[in-house]
Amino acid sequence: MGSARERLRELEEASVDLSFWSPPYYVGKSYEADLSFDDWQALIHDVIAEHPRIIKPGGFMAVNIADILCFPDPAMPRFQADNVVNKKSPVTRADVEAVRELMPTANRREMAAVLGCSEQTVQRRLEGNNVRGGKQESSTKIVLTGNMVVEWAEEAGLYLYDQRIWHKDPCWANSRWHSNSYRAVDEFEHVYIFWRPGITTYDRDRLSSKEWSEWGSRGVWQIRSVQRNDRHEAEFPEELARRVIRLLSPPRGVVLDPFVGTGTTTAVAAAENRQWIGIDIHPACVEMALERTQTTAEPPVRRSA
Repeated sequence: MGSARERLRELEEASVDLSFWSPPYYVGKSYEADLSFDDWQALIHDVIAEHPRIIKPGGFMAVNIADILCFPDPAMPRFQADNVVNKKSPVTRADVEAVRELMPTANRREMAAVLGCSEQTVQRRLEGNNVRGGKQESSTKIVLTGNMVVEWAEEAGLYLYDQRIWHKDPCWANSRWHSNSYRAVDEFEHVYIFWRPGITTYDRDRLSSKEWSEWGSRGVWQIRSVQRNDRHEAEFPEELARRVIRLLSPPRGVVLDPFVGTGTTTAVAAAENRQWIGIDIHPACVEMALERTQTTAEPPVRRSA
């Protein structure tokens, strides 16, 4: 148990065939509540920086991450929207401006009384937002993570080899698809695959012919997301880990997850006859990951948490 930054330094040089992990996404989960955006960037940067030493030449680091981060940013201008359909009040911006011209010193409450509407309607017509419904909160900033992760990896000495797009079922509860927004439904994540320079063993027999044709050689993987996050609030499906592990690591090879969480990566690695190393800073996660992985494992395993 411990920080990935610290525990990775304890691993032997060139001891890992594949590192597969999904870091905190900086989207407001409880386990990352204390991280600022700068803290988050430093964490991912530092963890990546430890990998070129521990990955075997020709081996891989695969990072599963949402390519779009969204978080409040006080420096962003407030987003303004004019919902032209289903307005609750017939009062228009022209109506409000006409009253303001007649009553130049009137405040919103006084103009609302004249117009027979709410104070929020007056502000929305004039400014595109209102004083309630969270409109005083900072606007949401959107940042693409892919370029950052690629830059940090290349700086460390790892090079982008490939990517897979994990197409999951839409996360309707988080998408606000019914709200006043043109933003897309959250329905995919990226697996960025990085290579440590060296001879890479290419073994076509790792997958069956059917597996190669259905997903091994395909850029988009359609895998249903975890439907109930009872163990952890950000858990990826075992099938995602299974595909990455089978494709990018040899049988009996060593698979690492420096953000092991509840042990999805390590449990799948054990089931697929791989050795495993899991690291997590949270004691409860370490205990759960160990129990889950040891229950799954049949061959001898390698443990570090």
